[in-house]
Amino acid sequence: MKTIYPLSARRGGFIGEMIRWFIMVAIYDICIGTIANVLGVSRIVACFIFLGVLLVISFIGYIVRQKMAPPADQ
Repeated sequence: MKTIYPLSARRGGFIGEMIRWFIMVAIYDICIGTIANVLGVSRIVACFIFLGVLLVISFIGYIVRQKMAPPADQ
């Protein structure tokens, strides 16, 4: 059976994508709300702190990946 949207069919369709999106939003809201309450800052400042933490994690992952990858001249 061929589908028009194979990616959305494989992931559970429109309803599955909506549920996934709501779960992601809830997790991000919990993280940002916790940062705001613990540090005593506004939610927008907590959002920027959260984004900064994600940026640092991704940068560390990039550095580790570059160190683990073999050089291109071999």
